[in-house]
Amino acid sequence: MSTAAPARGTASWWKGHAAFLLMVGMWLAWTAGLRPLTAPDEGRYAGVARAMLQSGDWLVPRLDGLPFFHKPPLFYWLAAAAMQVFGVHEWAARVPSVLGAWLAAASLYTFLRRHADLRLARWATLALCTSPFFFVGAQFANLDMLVAGCITATVACAADALRCLEEDRPWRSALALAFAAAALGLLAKGLIGLVLPGGVIVLWALLARRARVALRMAVWWPGWLLLIAIAGPWFVAMQLRYAEFFDYFVITQHFRRFADSGFNNEHPLWFYGPVLLGLCLPWTLWLLLWWRKPGPAPTRGTSGLPLLMLVWMGVVVVFFSLPRSKLVGYVLPALPPLAALVALGMARVLGASPRRGRVLGATGIAAALMCVGAVGLAAHLGTPPDSRLRLPAGQSVQPGDRVVMLDRYYYELPFYWQLHGPVVVAADWRPAVAQASDNWRKELADAGDFEPAAKSAWLQSIDAQPARICGPGRTWVIGPSNAQLVAPWVLGMQLVTFDAEIAVWRHDGRAGEAVDCLAGHATPGALPAWQGAS
Repeated sequence: MSTAAPARGTASWWKGHAAFLLMVGMWLAWTAGLRPLTAPDEGRYAGVARAMLQSGDWLVPRLDGLPFFHKPPLFYWLAAAAMQVFGVHEWAARVPSVLGAWLAAASLYTFLRRHADLRLARWATLALCTSPFFFVGAQFANLDMLVAGCITATVACAADALRCLEEDRPWRSALALAFAAAALGLLAKGLIGLVLPGGVIVLWALLARRARVALRMAVWWPGWLLLIAIAGPWFVAMQLRYAEFFDYFVITQHFRRFADSGFNNEHPLWFYGPVLLGLCLPWTLWLLLWWRKPGPAPTRGTSGLPLLMLVWMGVVVVFFSLPRSKLVGYVLPALPPLAALVALGMARVLGASPRRGRVLGATGIAAALMCVGAVGLAAHLGTPPDSRLRLPAGQSVQPGDRVVMLDRYYYELPFYWQLHGPVVVAADWRPAVAQASDNWRKELADAGDFEPAAKSAWLQSIDAQPARICGPGRTWVIGPSNAQLVAPWVLGMQLVTFDAEIAVWRHDGRAGEAVDCLAGHATPGALPAWQGAS
C-alpha cells in the first residue's frame, strides 16, 4: 500500500504536466498553415528544406542547387522530415519553428516548476505563449525560433544543474541535457547556440557568487564529448568536402557579419527595447507594476530567479544590439526570461487576491486575440506577389522543362509550383555587381563559389538565354512585368500570366529551330504586362 500510492500519485503528476504542455503545443501549432510563406526568409528556408527532400541529399543544404552555408542544417532536416510525413505545404515548413517554440515553453515551465512553484510556472508559460511576438515567431519558417528554443533549453538545464550541484543533489543529467541542447543550438544557427547561453550562465554565476560551481560545470568533459558527438560530424564533413567552408561559415557568416556594417536592416542601438515592450503586449504592462508593494511570494526558491532572468534577457538584448544589422527575430531568446519576469511581477501585485483569476483570464484572452490578429496582419503584410502567382488551369511545369528566373530569384515559386529541380537565374553576375548588396544575388553567387560547375549551369547571363531557349524543349521565363526593358527577347515568347509585378512567358521549342527564333517578332498576347493590363 505504501508503494502503490506514490506510483499513482506520480502517474497523475506526470499526466497533469503532460496535458498542460500538450495544450501549449496545440496552441502554438494551430494557425501555422493558414498564411502563405513570407518573402524572403520563409521562401528561402522552406525552399532549401524542400530541395533537400527532393534531391535526397540530406547532408548539404542547397539553394537553387548550390551549397548554401549561411546557416547549419538542423532547420532543414526537421522541415524536410515534416514535409516527407505531412506533405509539402506551409504547415510542414513551419514545424521546426513550432518545435523550437514548444521547447522554449517546456523548458521555462519545467525550470520554474522545479525552482519556484507550479503557479509561477504556468503564469510565465501562459504569458510567453500568448505574447504576439512569440506566437507569430513560432509560426515563421526561419531559424530564429528554433535556436531560441535550443538556447532556452540550454540555459534552463544549465541553471538547474548549477543549483542542484550547489545543493548536493543529482546534477549530471541536467548538465548533459544542457550540453545536448547547446549542440542542437550549434546545428540550428551556429556559434550563438553555445556562446549566448554560456554567457548567461557565466555572468549569472559571477553576480550570484557561484563562479566556483560554474567552473566545475564548465570543465565537465563528458558534456563536451556529448556536444562534439552531436554537432561535430556535420561540420567536419563539410570542411572535408569544401576547403573554403570554415572561412565562409565561421569567419564570414559569424564574425564579419557581426562586426561589419554592409548588411541590410540597420537599426539604432535602442531598437530592441520598443520591440520587446510593444510586441509582447499586453503582458509587458505588468512590468510597470514591478515595484509595487509585493504580495505573497511563491512558496519556494524564487530569491535568485529575478537576477537570472534579468541577466538572461540582458545578455541576449545587448549581444544583438551591438551589430548595426538587426532583425526583429534575433531577440526571440529574450522572451522566456521576459515572461518569467512578467509572472514574478504578477505574483507580487496579485498575490492571493480573489480577483486574480479574473484578471489573469482577461489578460490572457486579450493576448490570445492579439496573437490571432497578429497572424492575420503578418499574412496581409508579408505575402509576396510570387506566392500568389498561379499558372492558368491546365498548365504546369513538367519534368524536363527548363525554368528561367529573370533578373531576380523568386524564393517561393519552387515551393508553390513544385518545381522538379534548380532553375536558371539569368542576371548580371559580375563580381562587382553580385557582391554589391546583401541580397539574393550575393547569396547565390557565394553559394556558387563552392561548386563552380553548378554555378555555371544555374547562374547565367541574360543575353545568353535566347540561344538556349530556341531549340527542342519547353522553357518558362519568370520575371518582372516590365522585363522587356532588360530582356526584349521575351516579346518573342507566349505570355502565360501576369499581375502588376510578375509575368510568366513560355516557349515551346522545336528541333531545328534557329538560335535567333525570338528575335524580331512577338507572339499574340505577348505585349508587356502593363500594356496588356490596360
